[in-house]
Amino acid sequence: MEPQKTALLHYWLVNRRGGENVLAEFCRLWPEADIFTHAWNPEAIGEPFSSHRIVESFIGRLPGARRNCQKYLPLMPAAIRRLDLSGYKLIVSSESGPIKGVRKPKEALHVCYCHTPMRYLWDMYEDYYRTTGLAGKAAMRIFRDYLRRYDLASAGSVDAFIANSGFVADRIRRIYGRESTVIYPPVESGFFREAAGSPKEDYYLFVGQLIAYKRPDLAIAACRKLGRRLILVGDGGMRAELEALSGNGIEFAGRPGQRELRRLYARARALLFPGVEDFGIVPLEAQAAGTPVIALGQGGALETVADGRTGLFFARPETDLLCEAIERFEAQNFDTAALVANAERFAPERFRREISSFVASL
Repeated sequence: MEPQKTALLHYWLVNRRGGENVLAEFCRLWPEADIFTHAWNPEAIGEPFSSHRIVESFIGRLPGARRNCQKYLPLMPAAIRRLDLSGYKLIVSSESGPIKGVRKPKEALHVCYCHTPMRYLWDMYEDYYRTTGLAGKAAMRIFRDYLRRYDLASAGSVDAFIANSGFVADRIRRIYGRESTVIYPPVESGFFREAAGSPKEDYYLFVGQLIAYKRPDLAIAACRKLGRRLILVGDGGMRAELEALSGNGIEFAGRPGQRELRRLYARARALLFPGVEDFGIVPLEAQAAGTPVIALGQGGALETVADGRTGLFFARPETDLLCEAIERFEAQNFDTAALVANAERFAPERFRREISSFVASL
């Protein structure tokens, strides 16, 4: 699928998460495409990206950008405008940080796969503001309105939006005033499926960054109250604070390799998913490994977890409600085949097929 010169845009390539998995599938669809990004860390991000020509904005030359380029967020609109996309006929941007505001050639088609309008500027501004330091608070106050104006204006360079969930499609409509087509992200269900049916062990699992909006504190509070064992996979700014609050039965596993993560998924009683996510690949990885999900009934989880069949919801982010959901879960049984089948609806082959069909229709 390479009828024209194609540019792939991604906010930054400094670690491998869900957004980078989407970009990896774009690389498979457009193997000759060039990649434009603010910063690339080749030590952390290799194939399939390193087989492509990668162009960094001037952000990538600034001190520390390959470890933490978010600190240069106020400079990114100017950096984006300096990227030269002359001659490209198809531009596919992958955005949850600022990248879609490129100067688009008149003859080009720009499709934006939007993981979310930037949370730290819009819906979750107060959450990020509350948990950042004094310097961060000052920067957020100074640059918020400027970055919001940029974000709204940059939406005008996009010919067609793709949302990664219905939840994000609603945000795109509300913030940008634009309609979008929902195409769910890819999940490597086959890899995790290999461990489905493993013997269960007596622990619950949390997987994600240890930051405020993911609500690891809520998972810890509920398991402490019920006396349940909890393993937390991930790292982040809240780790020291959470470790100080944890006590017996709460374990921090850091960032294990994929095989160990698969084992932890497969042997857990259930995954606890207490935050509001735009989509949330973690619950689908757990289901692919044969593990049910106890999730907050908001956001993307409503589109990936089948209540009563592949997991359970609790209504609000409150300790007592999560405790009640855990106790309800322990009185039920879940069918491994149903869990795996639900996850397989999101396989990478399906993603590539839907993206290819959508772009061809424009």
